[in-house]
Amino acid sequence: MFQAAVLTVSDRSFRGERPDEGGPLVAGLLEGAGFSVVKTAIVPDEQGQIEDALREISDSGEVQLLVTTGGTGFSPRDVTPEATLAVCQRMAPGIPEAMRYASMQVTSRAMLSRAQAGIRGGTLIVNLPGSPKAARENLEAVLPALSHGLEMLSGRPADCAKH
Repeated sequence: MFQAAVLTVSDRSFRGERPDEGGPLVAGLLEGAGFSVVKTAIVPDEQGQIEDALREISDSGEVQLLVTTGGTGFSPRDVTPEATLAVCQRMAPGIPEAMRYASMQVTSRAMLSRAQAGIRGGTLIVNLPGSPKAARENLEAVLPALSHGLEMLSGRPADCAKH
């Protein structure tokens, strides 16, 4: 079983003005897929604070998967992708490509997502949109493959021909 963390990026949720719906939804989906969610947090849409949280959670060695929700759109305060790019050592472009492809089957607005995915140390970081509906659609598109990627990242034997 892999351990995961969920980081919600939202000014309003951070200030307590709006309940965080995306984070708990994502945590529930991960738990339903067999992940143990050991940490959840909320940060504002401030690139430095997002980067700090991504580093702290990834570098703790506690989680193999860190999923963010929020801050992936075109708004000037949407800087989660930039924070993710700043802290990752290697990128995993196929993950957001697959999410956008699946989401395009639902809405043409999916092409506006700027979500990223990458690796920091032994942690895979994946950005999801802030909308609970879009977060669900995006995560469900890639969730079946994530465990295999995490097996490879951990150095465990992974059968790449099996799916």
